[in-house]
Order: sequence, then C-alpha cells, then structure tokens
Amino acid sequence: MLIRSGLGWLSASPSSLFMNTIAFWTFVLLGCMGIGGYFMFRKFLKVLPKADGKSKLDWQNYWVERSRPLWSEESKAFLDQLVQPVPGPFRDIAKHSIAAEIGRIAIESHAGEVTRDHCIRGYISATPRRDSRFLMQFLEKNHIDYSPYRHLMK
Repeated sequence: MLIRSGLGWLSASPSSLFMNTIAFWTFVLLGCMGIGGYFMFRKFLKVLPKADGKSKLDWQNYWVERSRPLWSEESKAFLDQLVQPVPGPFRDIAKHSIAAEIGRIAIESHAGEVTRDHCIRGYISATPRRDSRFLMQFLEKNHIDYSPYRHLMK
C-alpha cells in the first residue's frame, strides 16, 4: 500500500536495507552470545568438584598459595616473560594456572625455591597440547633451551 504525502510516495512496509540491517545485527548478537556462553561454560566446568572434592580452581589456588614463599624476584620476572604471548585479557588467568603448575612441580621436587628449570617444566606442562607449536616457536625466539623437556610436549 502506498501513501501519498507532501514528500512523495511512502511505503507502509520497511525498506529491504532496514530489514537486512536488522537481520545482520541479529546474527552478530547471537554469535557474540554463543561465544560468551562457551567461555562461561568452560569456566563453570572448572569450578565443579572432582572425585577428591576439590575443583580445578581450588587446586590451582592451593598450589599458588603453598608455593608463594618459594618464588624469587627472578623467577617471577621469568614467569612474566613466559606469559607475554598470551593475549592481554587472558594473561592473568594464564599466569595463575601456569604459576600453579610451576608451584606444584617445585613443591613435589622438595625445592628450596622456584628455579628456571621449574618454570620451563611448569610452563610446558600447563600449556595445552594444541599450542605446542606456538610454545616451541616462543621458546626458540627467546633462546630458551627446551630440549630436556621435549618429552613433555608429546
């Protein structure tokens, strides 16, 4: 139905450009909500208790707190260097989980302090297997010898 006004002929239905814009933003928002939901679900799985009654996050907090006195300024600086390739918004979370793994390794080896060896071993152990290629590239770029730890990447 067309309506005659002083400005010309107006259509009573919205234009196709407007409808396409609405459809585009609908898909963008649904995509963003799906991605956010995926990451929220992964976080939810980490807080579920395991067979021993503690969640993965509980164990990470335990190892970080227990190993806190073992960390020197040098080992903290090395950990900061190791987490540099992680994107900024995820760096703190990655640093915490890597520090937990390093602390666990240092405590289980009855070390007096966290050494560079513990940091490299914990960094490799805490990095997901799918990222091993990027891990090796980063270590090579920073001239860090990881040959004694190759068995941890397989």
